[in-house]
Amino acid sequence: MRPVIVRNIARARPEHISRLGELGVATVHEAQSRAGLMRPYMRPIDARSRIAGSAVTVLCHPGDNLMIHAAIAVVKPGDVLVVTTVSESTDGMFGELLGESCKAHGVAGLVIDAGVRDTAELAAMPFPVWSRAVSAQGTVKNVAGSVNVDVISAGALVHPGDVIVADADGVVVVPRENAEAVMRASEARLAKEAGTRERLRAGELGLDIYGLRDVLAAQGVEWRDS
Repeated sequence: MRPVIVRNIARARPEHISRLGELGVATVHEAQSRAGLMRPYMRPIDARSRIAGSAVTVLCHPGDNLMIHAAIAVVKPGDVLVVTTVSESTDGMFGELLGESCKAHGVAGLVIDAGVRDTAELAAMPFPVWSRAVSAQGTVKNVAGSVNVDVISAGALVHPGDVIVADADGVVVVPRENAEAVMRASEARLAKEAGTRERLRAGELGLDIYGLRDVLAAQGVEWRDS
């Protein structure tokens, strides 16, 4: 594929993005039929971090962060950089200086299926980062890739402009066109969970709340007193 930088992308409505961030990764993932979750090796450098924003996708060559610099030229405030490589890499492709540049341009955070370095400095800024690895291995700026093309990051398909929600539970991708529907489904799930929580606190068993006695019976489970 010929390298390309797409300057303009469609984004979800800001209020939908913000609310999805409040609802959180676990709820959003369940609400959209357990789809869109990145692999669990994607961890935040600071567990207190949480973000939601529109994906600006970045396709790099391993050990080369040229296209991250290019992506910062086209971001809008509130965007999330989603960086992946054409083949597997754990090199430290992002550090403190790129973090400062991202902050200056309003980037909400970074999701990178590769390595980062200067993690103490990034956490202190603070600049939220989710990465595959932490590595002091440096990189070069030699080979062109692409910005704002469809990518696979940590096993999840990401289209430019999709909503990225990330917190201590991981990273989930919400297709841009589904943002409002997933938000509504997530809110409904939270409301249902609130009722279930009260029943559990009152001592009711999950076996009865979820109808699990029938599941056990259908599988021939026998209850015995001894």
